[in-house]
Amino acid sequence: DIITLTFRKEEFKVVNQYYLCEDSEERYVDTQLGDLNMQLLHNAYRAKHNLPFPEEIKVIRDKYSLSAVKMSEILGFGVNSYRQYEAGEVPSLSNGRLIRIAEDPHQFLNLVDMADGLDDVFRKKTLAKVLKIVREEDLNHHVSEIEDYILKDELPSELTGYRRPDLDKLTEMVVYFSDKLNPWKTPLNKLLFYADFLCFKNTGYSISGARYRAIQMGPVINNFSGVFDHIARNDDVDVRVVYFNDSNNPGEQFYARDDRPFNKEAFTEQELAALARVADRFSGVSTQSIIKTSHLEKAWIENEAESSWIDYRYAFDLSQI
Repeated sequence: DIITLTFRKEEFKVVNQYYLCEDSEERYVDTQLGDLNMQLLHNAYRAKHNLPFPEEIKVIRDKYSLSAVKMSEILGFGVNSYRQYEAGEVPSLSNGRLIRIAEDPHQFLNLVDMADGLDDVFRKKTLAKVLKIVREEDLNHHVSEIEDYILKDELPSELTGYRRPDLDKLTEMVVYFSDKLNPWKTPLNKLLFYADFLCFKNTGYSISGARYRAIQMGPVINNFSGVFDHIARNDDVDVRVVYFNDSNNPGEQFYARDDRPFNKEAFTEQELAALARVADRFSGVSTQSIIKTSHLEKAWIENEAESSWIDYRYAFDLSQI
């Protein structure tokens, strides 16, 4: 059910998760579902106001190799505020926007320079560290532009599963399924779709932040050919081209490389569980079967006619996994 919930005096429509008693038909929620419903509400609020998500907040701090206490001090927050934001507390609009500003090392230089009460030795050391990051990012700007073109860098929204698109993480997902299933290109798109949407169903977040479109062959990631070509060119997986019965339309099958193991440390336990469940569900399933399976999902049925982007809310309607 879609219900309206209020957070900080604003109303948002969210998917309401509940259990239904077969005998009394009474609806109820446990702590886990209650937390998930609240997470979806907070996600909608963050997306509307362009506030950073917990994972982003931690990544920003990690980039500068600072403690949560020092980040709070530089940004003028309460001593424990930054740590609480990383743990999931939704920042105020002003604090959230300041964290967004801090994401840019050019701007962070100014914030460090203007921060009151910093020890002079710490200030100079931090300024030197951030200046080094500025120079490195300027040098790597071309690479970043290429990655943005491939996956399209976006702020978290309902179309990214409230994650910023992460090509590195998506690459690891491809490595994982290549190792477990040696999938062809078409099934690989479905495996990624099911993993991202299943994780969102369980946690309120996707794994990769990728957007998915509903096309005739089922759900596919944004610019899938460019993504897969990039991953193959980087030697993260091997792709073998096979021609069937002299067909002009070859198939591409993905294989793991012995010298490129899957990095499980890049994922949470819940993300790894979603990957494993999808791999187990579709082990030995043919290309045509997985296409037909994806065609049974409401996410595909209601979006295929317009080749529309698939809202991650459809994760709660998954029926085949």
